[in-house]
Amino acid sequence: MPLKALALNCTLKADIDEASSTDAMIAVLKAAFADNHVSLTETIRVAALDIKPGVTSDEGEGDAWPRLRETILAHDIVIFGGPIWMGQISSVAKCVLERMDAFLSETDDAGRMPSYGKVAVAAVVGNEDGAHFSCAQLFQALNDVGWTIPAVAACYWVGEAMGSTDFKDLKETPDKVTQTAKMVAANAAHLACLLQSKPYPG
Repeated sequence: MPLKALALNCTLKADIDEASSTDAMIAVLKAAFADNHVSLTETIRVAALDIKPGVTSDEGEGDAWPRLRETILAHDIVIFGGPIWMGQISSVAKCVLERMDAFLSETDDAGRMPSYGKVAVAAVVGNEDGAHFSCAQLFQALNDVGWTIPAVAACYWVGEAMGSTDFKDLKETPDKVTQTAKMVAANAAHLACLLQSKPYPG
């Protein structure tokens, strides 16, 4: 079956019309995934949704998480994108990870969480150090709740410390970022194909 990817943009900018460096990085990955026959169906600006704090799959009236959860699980690959703030992932990203904690108690008869057999990669941007730590936070948490992480699973760009240039402001995408995006997409697509044809036994 054709593979589908979904991008979660965990910027702090709730206005979907406001330019985001995370969107710019996701666009680089979108092109790389297309070269590997993976369709990026949409990018969701998480801060624009009313995701309630909590660790269940439904935190009550007005909670936008149940619908987002359903959308996430309808895809084979998730691009978990976001900025670096204070050297770590954003509070929006942490909220998504906290809501996925519910997967731990939502296993099937074989003990598999809803995320089993699905692949996650990262798209990280920032103007300070912290890309490796942010990826480490994401990958450990995602693996804990059942996601599979491929080799070379992160595409990131970090500008000069205390600088004013954002990734979205660059006139051209750096060659290294493009090269890394191609590897991230190829490895994720390969792994998702394998998991689709031969699921985890549980």
